[in-house]
Amino acid sequence: MEIKPLTLEGRWVRLSPLSLEYYDQLCAIGLDEDLWRVSRTVLRSPEDMRRYIETALAEQERGVSLPFVTIDKPSGTVVGCTRYGSIEPKHRRLEIGWTWIARNWQRTHVNTEAKLLMLRHAFEVLQCIRVEFKADSTNVKSRQALLRIGATEEGTLRNHMIAPGGRITHSVYYSIIESEWPDVKKRLEARLMRDHDLR
Repeated sequence: MEIKPLTLEGRWVRLSPLSLEYYDQLCAIGLDEDLWRVSRTVLRSPEDMRRYIETALAEQERGVSLPFVTIDKPSGTVVGCTRYGSIEPKHRRLEIGWTWIARNWQRTHVNTEAKLLMLRHAFEVLQCIRVEFKADSTNVKSRQALLRIGATEEGTLRNHMIAPGGRITHSVYYSIIESEWPDVKKRLEARLMRDHDLR
């Protein structure tokens, strides 16, 4: 598994390496308190956004994360962020998460194609045998989205993390394994065409 910054490009979405070059654009869409209501991350100020980007880039330097900025290709609009994290080359596994999308672009083709691009690269290029996801137990929207793309719910880690403000959260884990990828890929490709047509 060679983990290095790269661009993943689909028909309608481009995932470009995250950098401070995108700071202003991410502030313009990411300081919306509604985005963070059920998240363990809370970005309330430009300083929070700068720390968020710098933390992601520091994790990239350590080889444990690979963060992307999410761009709608037809308009060239920055619409959010996502990343590979918890990267374990020895065990050929990683996590997809830290995903947020501007409200105007939620429930569109954007998240579907971004997940397709990331999963395809993980399984077909990096040769992962497992891709995992986790969601706060109260984040029903994210949990339903993971089931829709074909991920399997594995269980809940209770009292797993403490969110800003001190709320104790439970993490629900999901995964897609190598043998499941062909069926998940077909499902995502079909969903992408439906989502884009609805846009």
